Amino acid sequence: MWDFDVVVIGGGLLGCFAARNLCRRKLHIALLEAREDVCTGISRANTAIVYPGYDHKPGTLKAEMTVRANAGFDALCRELDVPFSRCGSLMVSYGEKADTVLKKKYENGLSMGVPGLRLLSGEEARKMEPVLAEGVTSALYAPTAGTVNPWKLGIAACENAAANGAELCLNTRVLGIRKTAEGYRIETDRETFSCRAVVNCAGLAADRVQELLFPTPVHIAPDAADYLILDRAAANKPTHIVQYEPEDGGKGLSVVPTLEGSLLLGPSERENEVDFAVSEEGLSFVCERAALVLPGLNLQDTIRSFASVRPNPQNVDGSSIGSFVIEHPGPAFWSLIGVKTPGLTCADELGRYVADRLAAELGAEENPAFDPHRTGIRRVRDLPLSQRAALVRENPDYGEILCHCEDVSKAEVLEAIRRGAVSVDGVKRRVGAGMGRCQGSRCERAVMELLAEALGVPVTAVRKDGPGSEILEGSHGKD
Repeated sequence: MWDFDVVVIGGGLLGCFAARNLCRRKLHIALLEAREDVCTGISRANTAIVYPGYDHKPGTLKAEMTVRANAGFDALCRELDVPFSRCGSLMVSYGEKADTVLKKKYENGLSMGVPGLRLLSGEEARKMEPVLAEGVTSALYAPTAGTVNPWKLGIAACENAAANGAELCLNTRVLGIRKTAEGYRIETDRETFSCRAVVNCAGLAADRVQELLFPTPVHIAPDAADYLILDRAAANKPTHIVQYEPEDGGKGLSVVPTLEGSLLLGPSERENEVDFAVSEEGLSFVCERAALVLPGLNLQDTIRSFASVRPNPQNVDGSSIGSFVIEHPGPAFWSLIGVKTPGLTCADELGRYVADRLAAELGAEENPAFDPHRTGIRRVRDLPLSQRAALVRENPDYGEILCHCEDVSKAEVLEAIRRGAVSVDGVKRRVGAGMGRCQGSRCERAVMELLAEALGVPVTAVRKDGPGSEILEGSHGKD
C-alpha cells in the first residue's frame, strides 16, 4: 500500500495543475491517471482559447478567476516554457439582435475590469480583419484573448509537479474510495493508496468518483463536438481569434490561428454524446458557419477533422450551472466537479484555489524548495541556422529530420519518449510530429520504431493512441 498526504485523481489539465500547486507545500503527492499518459481525455481536444473574461456573470468565481488567470497567463507560460500567443479576439455579429448581445458582453466585461475591450463598427472590424465577410455590423475586440496548446500546457504542469516531488501513477484506474481514521483509502486496479486528503479532478467521471463516497448535487452530461484544422499554407486566414455570434441566437463558431500556424475551426455541439468519432452533421455545421463568416477560406485546405467529448455539468434537477462548482463534501476531500469552459484558461487558478484551501485544512507549511520553472523540449525549427548547426555538431540526431511537415528531428522525438511518451500521439502532443499536412503518413513508421526500441516491444505492439477514457471503471468512453 502506498501512503501519501494527498492523492489527486485524474491527470488532465486540472489534475496536473492541482498537483503542481500542491507541491508548493510540504506534502507528499500522488497523481493518478487511468490512461497511459496525461492529458489524453478532455484536455487533448480543446478550442485552445485563453478567454479574456467578458462572458461570465460578474461576482461569480468563474468570472473572477477568468480575468485573473488571463492577466497572469504570460508569466505562467514563461515559468513552464510553453508558447503562448496573445493574438486578441474579435466576436462578430451580422444583425441587430447579435449586436445587442455584443453590447451586453462589452458592458459586462467593462464591469469586471477586462482590459482593452472595444466595441467596433462593422467597418472598423473589417479594417482590422479584412478576411471577414461583408455585412458585419459590429464586433467586440478583446486584445487580451490568446491561444495556447492545451496538452503542452498540461504536460508541462505535470513535468513541473514531478520535478517537485509529485508521484505520477499511470495506468491506474480508481475502483473505490472509503473513509478511514487517518483520511482515505483508494482502491485501484493496481495498488491501494492511503492518504490524508483527496482532490477529485476526474473530468467526465468526476461526479461518479465523488459518488463512490459522498453524494453530489452535480451531474455531468457529456457533449461531443467536431472540429476542422486547415493547413498552415491555407490562404485568407485571420490573424485574430474570430468568434461568430449568430443572429438566431444558436451555436456560434470559433476560428483560432494556432501556434503551429494551422487554423482551428469549431466546435459543433452534440448533446449527450460520448463518441470521439466525428459526425457528418457536425462537420457540415462547422463548414456552413465558416463559409458565412470567412468566405475566403478554402475548406479543401483541411488537413484533419477530429471530435472531442466535453463535460456539461448540470444540477441534479437538470438546471444549468452558471459558475464553477467546487465541492467539499467531506474532510480534506475536494472535487473540481462542475468545471467547463473556460477550464483551460483557469486551470492554474483552479489548482491554486484547491491547493490553498487543502493546505490550510491539513496545516501544511510552504515548501521553500518549490521551483516553478520547467524547461521545454528544444525545437530545432525555432533556432537560427547557426545555432541549429552547432546543435547538430553536438548531437547528430538533431540533424536527422523525421517529420518534414513540422521540422521535427530524431533528437526531439527521443526526448519526448524520455519524458514519458509511450504512443505515437504521445510524441505528437509533445513535439508535434505528425501534426502537419501529411498527418504522419511519412514519419509515423519512424516514430513507431523509436518507440518500439525504447519500450522493448515489437513495432506492431506500439499504440498510435485512442480517444480518452474516464478514470473510473465502467466508464462509457470508447476506444
